Amino acid sequence: MKSKIKYSNEPLGMVEIVSDFLPSLALVREEQPMSTVETIEQAIQALPPGELARFRNWFAKFDASAWDKQIEADATAGRLDRIAEEAIEEYGNGKAREL
Repeated sequence: MKSKIKYSNEPLGMVEIVSDFLPSLALVREEQPMSTVETIEQAIQALPPGELARFRNWFAKFDASAWDKQIEADATAGRLDRIAEEAIEEYGNGKAREL
């Protein structure tokens, strides 16, 4: 009893399972639920231009805020200390300049 799984590019993550033991080599289709990301992607693709612009603006702010929080957490935990020390040393050695 051998089975092969073929993944298709059809919507909703359709999967075809081809079973050698079936006399007619019938295809059994099983729908896989979409992931949250796929659902969001489809919703974004369906937005009219004005709503897409509004979403882009919101997401840019959201992403910047998440980045700032991560940098702050990394700095507080000391994960950026070595990089900062290297930058200060390179500046002191004339390998960097002020912007």
